[in-house]
Amino acid sequence: MESFLTKSLSDSFSSAEGKKMLRQGRKMLCQNYNETKNSGAILLRDHCRLVDSLLHQAWQETVTSSSIALLAVGGYGRRQLFPGSDIDLLVLIPAKEKNTDAVDSVTKLQIERLIRFFWDMGLEVSHSVRTLAECVEESVKDITVQTNLLEARLLVGNCQLFSELESVIRDTTNPNTFLTAKLFEQQCRHNRYHGATNNLEPNLKESPGGLRDLHNILWVSHVAGTGKSWFDLTKGKFITLQEARLANRCQTFLQDLRIRLHYLTGRQEDRLLFDYQAQLAKELGIIDKSPRYASEILMQRYYRVARSVTQINNILLLALQVKICSDIDTTPIPINKRFQKYGQFLEICTESIFQEDPSAIFESSLLLQQHAELKARSAVTLRALWHATKFINLKFRNNPHNQSLFMQILRQPHRVTQELRFMNRYGILGRYLTSFGRIVGQMQHDLFHVYTVDEHILMVVRNLRRFMIPKFSQEHPLCSGLMAKFDRPEILYLAGLFHDIAKGRSGDHSLLGKKHAKQFCKQHEIFQEDAELLVWLVENHLLMSITAQKQDLSDRDVISIFAKRVKDDRHLVALYLLTVADILGTSPKIWNTWKDKLLENLFWMTRQYLNDKSGYINSALESRKIKVLELLALNNTSTEVYERFWSEFDAAYLLKHDPQEIAWHAHQLIGHLDSSVPVVKARAVPNGGGIQVMVYTPDQKNLFAYICGFFEGINYSIVEAKIYTTNRGYAIDSFLVLNPFKAVEQYHNVISIVEHELAYQLEQKMPLVPPPQGRLNRHLKYFPITPTVDIEPDRKSSYYRLSIVAGDQIGLLSSIAQVLVHFGVNVHSAKINTLGARAEDIFWVTGKVLSEQKKLLHLKTEMLAILEIPSNTTLMQSVKYLN
Repeated sequence: MESFLTKSLSDSFSSAEGKKMLRQGRKMLCQNYNETKNSGAILLRDHCRLVDSLLHQAWQETVTSSSIALLAVGGYGRRQLFPGSDIDLLVLIPAKEKNTDAVDSVTKLQIERLIRFFWDMGLEVSHSVRTLAECVEESVKDITVQTNLLEARLLVGNCQLFSELESVIRDTTNPNTFLTAKLFEQQCRHNRYHGATNNLEPNLKESPGGLRDLHNILWVSHVAGTGKSWFDLTKGKFITLQEARLANRCQTFLQDLRIRLHYLTGRQEDRLLFDYQAQLAKELGIIDKSPRYASEILMQRYYRVARSVTQINNILLLALQVKICSDIDTTPIPINKRFQKYGQFLEICTESIFQEDPSAIFESSLLLQQHAELKARSAVTLRALWHATKFINLKFRNNPHNQSLFMQILRQPHRVTQELRFMNRYGILGRYLTSFGRIVGQMQHDLFHVYTVDEHILMVVRNLRRFMIPKFSQEHPLCSGLMAKFDRPEILYLAGLFHDIAKGRSGDHSLLGKKHAKQFCKQHEIFQEDAELLVWLVENHLLMSITAQKQDLSDRDVISIFAKRVKDDRHLVALYLLTVADILGTSPKIWNTWKDKLLENLFWMTRQYLNDKSGYINSALESRKIKVLELLALNNTSTEVYERFWSEFDAAYLLKHDPQEIAWHAHQLIGHLDSSVPVVKARAVPNGGGIQVMVYTPDQKNLFAYICGFFEGINYSIVEAKIYTTNRGYAIDSFLVLNPFKAVEQYHNVISIVEHELAYQLEQKMPLVPPPQGRLNRHLKYFPITPTVDIEPDRKSSYYRLSIVAGDQIGLLSSIAQVLVHFGVNVHSAKINTLGARAEDIFWVTGKVLSEQKKLLHLKTEMLAILEIPSNTTLMQSVKYLN
């Protein structure tokens, strides 16, 4: 780089020459990086030198004033300029004189020319122009500004002005205040990622365990006066030489990944998306090792590094906190022979305690749970724990005292989730539950989980614990009410720990997990009744979700079969709580009010069946009729007015729709039962649950396909469809539609559009249009789903059950519906379940073709073609099914 700069710089310098020099210099840096395999630190340093030279030349060409200075701040200030990062600059100007501007008009013009020169050269600058006083004012208001100024370095200009800035920032930065602000900032940043280091698509800079966690340590260390590097911290004995080398290796690994990611994308992209993981693995020389992809091996390395970064961050920030707050008089108070209180921290009495008595590892968790005044473990304790995991061996696992301590941890009223996450972060949980250790950092390419298996499991436990906390009771009222009355909830936490513990192995993970749960119960002497429940929950943890989302809940036999597998109310409550917690723990985007309603309906139906098996069907019908009449009475309308409505609909209609929906239908249709034009009514579902739409019209064969196309055309997704045909040939179709991008209040704005536009288009009997097209979901590009189509008679043989699994994409439902129209298949009910980029749809259908094997095979073949073909070809394929 030195020879390149010497050769390229000349006395006469223009922005065009600077642009050419920047392009050539960056190209050379990239080539050297890829060819010589130099560390990322060298590239970052040389990139800074290149930009420094260009900025210096631009200054010489545009600025003559000696009163101002140009400073590098932020990452550029600390000489870590990544290929796609902005160049953070501060133009420091002198203090304002009374009644005058800080700089004269000539200097102002020069600054404007300077910034324009930067952009003309192609430099991506982010700049500010401030006086010394303004810098101080902004740094007091904004911790980010203060942090950037701590790393400021002079590029060119007034040295005295820069020295004054360094001095005033140093004098006005209070270490205690700075530490508190950075800890709060870090916590807020971690919360954006739900505190999870093991996101499937992490942010290399901002995620927990990312580069920013390492920066935080060095910033606080700098303010505390203990050094600016890892090896400076060894001098103050805040970190051992071995730990400093580990921190440096972690930083090098993350920097290298971020550099490669910027080069790969050609921009400042810090998210390690699925799109880039395979290519980055290839660049790093990682190859597939069956059954794992190279990208999975890369990500597991990343997760190990992120975990180490988190451990280093915890230990050093606590140690620096003790240093910064050393003026506070803290006298250790003994708790027992092994532990003492040191201020707000739990501290070991001797550094060798975990080696002498490994049971103290679990005891530390229990003491933190039992002493609310203790905030966390001290830095000394954390470091000792970090190095003590090797003592969690077979002897430790078989020790009845340790087994008892583990169960006590789960039974505590506080900090259960925190301690389990802590154990996972420090490798304790994976050493104690060896089957759990196998899934730490394991990715899930099912297109709807956004966490690794271990992180998902702990999210499920966290959700179960959240049901116990009164301040969160409004989130899921039924769950909170049931959890408050559930005896021995630790069984549920264990079910959460074991439900996916066998993921990634050949075979059914539920059955394999059941074996691990059974072994755990035997080792930990769980009561037989609770052991049976735990093992049953692990084996059947998907049962309720599958039944609710893929079965017809209006079918009495469905409820009967489900209830027989559930057995009793305790099993039902436990399974319901685990199911909700499990779905909530897959991704923040998966849960919606439709899933909530389905599961809750199944819960209440099953509870009613368990209480009165013989009279279930009659009591269900009778209770619905009574409830509907009560709701109709609220409109001050006599029941006689609705007699015509009742005569049109039979028991199947009553069982398929809930009382609120039936009452709404009745209220809307009185006076319109003989309407020759379509009646379309819509209403917002409470709590942002989307829009409920009713369509009442003389039946037609392409009605379902047309309605699907209409909603896809306005970017709404159908999640549930109930189709019913009266004895007189009228269709009354109910739909629940969602738009994940619209707020609750915006649903009201679209209701009138749906009611008028859909009714108009149905009345005009417009021809079907090709399904709408859009970009293929990026996850499907890298983890495609092999579509499946299954058609089989239901138990009563009145309907056929069509099950479809495929990658979700715009226009999918319309494409399916139009194929069914083409083959003369009628849809009577549908459940549309989208899990991330995975569609799992169920249709209850009838049609002559379904009983003719050759035509049925043809239907399946055509359906698979629609599901498999990329979007452009899908459009052509779908056109042939249009009327």
